[in-house]
Amino acid sequence: MRYDRQIILPEIGEEGQKKLQEAKVLIVGMGGLGSPIALYLTGAGVGCLGLVDDDLVSITNLQRQVLYSEKELGKPKAICAAERLSALNSEIEIHPYAARLTKDNAYDIIQEYDIVVDGCDNFATRYLINDICIEQKKPYVYGAICGFEGQVSVFNYGNQKKNYRDLYPDEEEMQLMAPPPKGVMGVTPAIVGSVEATEVLKIICDFGDVLAGELWTIDLRTLQSNKFSL
Repeated sequence: MRYDRQIILPEIGEEGQKKLQEAKVLIVGMGGLGSPIALYLTGAGVGCLGLVDDDLVSITNLQRQVLYSEKELGKPKAICAAERLSALNSEIEIHPYAARLTKDNAYDIIQEYDIVVDGCDNFATRYLINDICIEQKKPYVYGAICGFEGQVSVFNYGNQKKNYRDLYPDEEEMQLMAPPPKGVMGVTPAIVGSVEATEVLKIICDFGDVLAGELWTIDLRTLQSNKFSL
């Protein structure tokens, strides 16, 4: 009964729901993007979720990070997120990692999962995820936001695999860039994170056209949306 509304979709069906139940997905970053990604994958019945984040819940998060409440201020995001998601769906397995993804732990953590989803906010972590996913031959669902704008792609997947370095080839130059402005509307990560979650479901259940080798962008001020080949 829980999953009836998606099982009746021909793209999902009982077979697709079984694939979701057996899937293991790692979400890196449990902030603005990670919140909708985690909520919708939990609701869909993805059987095992890993949640990586070393940050604590702050009052400035609550404008867009819908996993958390005022009662959780000062507490680890990964732990709070795991409790919230377990309350939403007690049937799935959730593993919180209240730590930053680093060169020391990334290989072992990523190795436990089928797909890695990007909810982080820095270039160094994205290059790290990208390179380990290439080495372990795992799809990397990428997303990024700034202000009213966002973008999504799927790396290391499909017949002609592209990766994060095809989008941003010069890691040293990216590391030297000033961080993007912190201003963001709460709805921006909601929409971009939901698209990332959609790509995960498409990969698991094998339906639709996955954004492999393509970059999807949106500007919420105009609702102009585009897809570019990488």
